[in-house]
Amino acid sequence: MNALLIVVAGIFLLLGLMIWLRLNAFIALIITSLLVGIAEGMTPEAALKSVQNGVGSTLGSIALILAFGAMLGKLVEESGAAQRITYWLIKLFGPGRLQGALLLTGFVVGLPMIYNAGFLVLIPLVYSLTAATGLPLLYIGIPMSASLSVAHGLLPPHPAPTSVAALYKADVNLTLLYGLAVAIPAIALAGLWFARWFKGSNAQIPAHLFTYRPKPEHELPGIGVSLITTLLPVVLMIVSALLSVFFAPESPFVKAAHFLGDPTIALGLAVLLSCWLLGVRRGKTMGQLMELAGTGVSSIAMVLMIIGGGGAFKQVLLDSGVGETIAQLSGRLALSPLVLAWTVAALLRLALGSATVAAITSAGIVLPIVGMHAGGAVPPELLVLASGAGSLMFSHVNDIGFWMFKEYFNLSLRQTFLSWTVMETIVAVVGLAGCWGLTYVV
Repeated sequence: MNALLIVVAGIFLLLGLMIWLRLNAFIALIITSLLVGIAEGMTPEAALKSVQNGVGSTLGSIALILAFGAMLGKLVEESGAAQRITYWLIKLFGPGRLQGALLLTGFVVGLPMIYNAGFLVLIPLVYSLTAATGLPLLYIGIPMSASLSVAHGLLPPHPAPTSVAALYKADVNLTLLYGLAVAIPAIALAGLWFARWFKGSNAQIPAHLFTYRPKPEHELPGIGVSLITTLLPVVLMIVSALLSVFFAPESPFVKAAHFLGDPTIALGLAVLLSCWLLGVRRGKTMGQLMELAGTGVSSIAMVLMIIGGGGAFKQVLLDSGVGETIAQLSGRLALSPLVLAWTVAALLRLALGSATVAAITSAGIVLPIVGMHAGGAVPPELLVLASGAGSLMFSHVNDIGFWMFKEYFNLSLRQTFLSWTVMETIVAVVGLAGCWGLTYVV
């Protein structure tokens, strides 16, 4: 129990360093990570090593995705492709239904893409729509973020639900089917209803990430070219997911599709295609395009470091044994299997930050407790969904997604808690309620 109290104290320390001492988020995260590690019983050397490993592993898995995503976003922005797609969406859906348009777009993009990659693909469109229509940034952005988050946490082929399905011996296709039934109310409440509370929000587009300079109509690329370059990563990932369903894993088609559908490769190919279709073909030199790409990457330098700091905090909590403490505590909880799966995942999410780690770890803890096997009292597919929903609960300062949302939507810590954290909590609670309701159906 002391381990959990130390985690709570560490979170308050982090908030104090940032709010009262005005320290940069990256510096505050590193200081907090070291002190929490030492307080949890690690030696100073071990705590430092854990911090270094956390920064390295986090940036190692996400740096290329963020870099290519920033390049693609800058090329799409400067070429006018984002403006063209913005006009097309406004014409197709009308200004009054743009929330629904972003929600649907986020869900389609989120099905094959991990949250971070999907967020980077869509954030230029959110900025463009906000600038073109005058609608509040969060009012437009929350539906997109909610859709991406639900798809990432609940639906195969994303890593967490797919891995948890294997642990529970659940049918992946049924998990996807039930997950869609749970996802619809979760997205409706967190993405549409909740976003309406921010209709008067004054959050501004970060000037260093995006500047809206409308181009004349004749200078804009066509809608076909704009969509192809922006959505190429989505197409590659969807093809990879479909081939995995219809062909054996060792098939050369599947292996090639997995390689091309990897978020890093898919975004990298989209950057190259954008350089050709949106640049060279339209009279730009490669030097000009590479300068734009460099500008895009330099604009996210501090975002990268803050995300790395969040990874350091998460790694210290993992290495110090906080997860084991939660496992021991969970074994003494007398709860129904669904609520137990959700609760353990939620506790791990609160302590460790990573939704993927929380979901997979919770399955390993819950499986022996509930004695779950195929054909048990609770459908294993619903346990998968309950774990996924719990893993989205109350995202805060130890979660990479928290910092991405804060920086890209230009928010204070308080604003991020009131928007992103509450949105994730709504998704988690509605997800549990949906699983509970499905027990009466399936």
